[in-house]
Amino acid sequence: MSARPGDGALARAAHLRDSTVGRWDPTSPSATQIGRARDPNGDVSERLRRLHEERHPATEGHGARQHRLEKLRITQALCNDLDVTPWQRDRALGVMIDLDLTAFGSQRAIEKVALVVIQYVVDEERQRQLGLHDDEWLAERSPDELEGLFDRFDSMSDDPMFKLLADAVELDSTSVNRLDRVLRDQIDEQGLHGAALGRSPYRDPALPAIHRQDSGRNAEDAPSGDA
Repeated sequence: MSARPGDGALARAAHLRDSTVGRWDPTSPSATQIGRARDPNGDVSERLRRLHEERHPATEGHGARQHRLEKLRITQALCNDLDVTPWQRDRALGVMIDLDLTAFGSQRAIEKVALVVIQYVVDEERQRQLGLHDDEWLAERSPDELEGLFDRFDSMSDDPMFKLLADAVELDSTSVNRLDRVLRDQIDEQGLHGAALGRSPYRDPALPAIHRQDSGRNAEDAPSGDA
């Protein structure tokens, strides 16, 4: 007889039955094995191999779709942390969703490119609001007026939160300027000028513009003339 702690809590017959049944895993007629061979010396079937390599019709283009969604997710998250308007956010998303990151080389991480895109969109919008994009108009301004205009311009790169996010992804000012030049070239090559997620330049002119219906909407949310 044994008098160790726990002895007697389970009958000998029940213990023997549980030990015998527990030697094998339960089986089910509907059980399947996904993604691995049936034995260590075997190989996966051609059907599973096509699934893994995205050559199966059910998974074709899955990697590209996931990359596209990841660009949107990360850009949206960065916009939420920065002081941008809804229109500027949609502009950044519209550029990022179709932007080919290959041209950015070793700095093509989504977080880095997204920050540069956000800075580009916000700075362009702020320059346009001040008239700094109009060379003919600027040529007619006096030196004092020009100095006042440029003093009023605040670049997104000067925002403390932008600097914090850039430091988190090891993006210094030199890299930002270099990536900005690459971005501008890619926007020209890929035709992304004016791109905005959820908005199309080919809207039905017979329909009223949404921003004109909402009198309480911030004027910075969308530029005049765009829907």
